[in-house]
Amino acid sequence: MANKILGDERVSGTKILVADDEARMRRLIRDFLEAAGYSVVEAENGRRAVELFCAEPSEIRLLVLDVMMPEMNGWEVCREVRRLSDVPIIMLTALSSESDEIEGFEAGADDYVSKPFSPKVFVARVEAMLRRSAADEVSELAVGGLRIDKKAHAVYVNGEEIYLSLKEYDLLLYLIENRGMTLDRERILNNVWNYDYFGDARTIDTHITKLRKKLGPCGDMLQTVRGVGYKFEK
Repeated sequence: MANKILGDERVSGTKILVADDEARMRRLIRDFLEAAGYSVVEAENGRRAVELFCAEPSEIRLLVLDVMMPEMNGWEVCREVRRLSDVPIIMLTALSSESDEIEGFEAGADDYVSKPFSPKVFVARVEAMLRRSAADEVSELAVGGLRIDKKAHAVYVNGEEIYLSLKEYDLLLYLIENRGMTLDRERILNNVWNYDYFGDARTIDTHITKLRKKLGPCGDMLQTVRGVGYKFEK
C-alpha cells in the first residue's frame, strides 16, 4: 500500500530511489531529500537502479533518474520500471531539447527537472508528485458540506453540484488535499499553475474570491493568512 502523503502528513522515511552516475550529484540530492524527511536509496548506474527497485518495489515510492547513465540510461530504466509499476518517476537531465523530453515522457516519465536546479523547487516537485500519487488512490474527498468526486471531476455543496472552471477546481483540490496547512502564493502557483507560469500571483486572490462565492456556506473554509497566502480549514 502506498504511503499517504498529503501536505505535512507526509510519512517520515518515505523511500526515494536516486540514480545518477555522478556521486556528487547523488549526495546533493540525498541531502536535499533527507533534510525534507525522506529516506534515500542510491544507484550509481541504470542497471543497479533496476536491481534496487525490483528488490523492494512496494517500498520505493518515487524514482529520480538521471538520463545519461552507464549500462542503462534513464530512459531504458524508465521503460523497464514501467513494465512492473506505475511508481512516479522524475527524470534529471542536462539536455534541453524538446525531443529528449518527449522521449522521456513516452518512456513513462512523469516529470522532468533540468540541471542545474533549485533545491527548493526540486523538493517541492518531489512533494507534489508524491502527493498526487497518494491522492490518486482516493476517489472522493468530503469536508463538512463540501464534497469532491475526483473521478467525475465534480464538486458538491450540501449535495448540490456547483460549476467550477478548471483552475478553480485544481486550486480547491490542492487546498483541500493540504487542509490545515498554510500555503504561500509561490507554492500555490508552482503546484496549481505549474512551474512555467510567469503571471501575477494576484491571480490566486482572484480565484479565491470566485471560489468563496461559488462555495457559498462552505466558502469560509478558504481562509486568508495575512501576508502569506491561504489555507483550507474547517
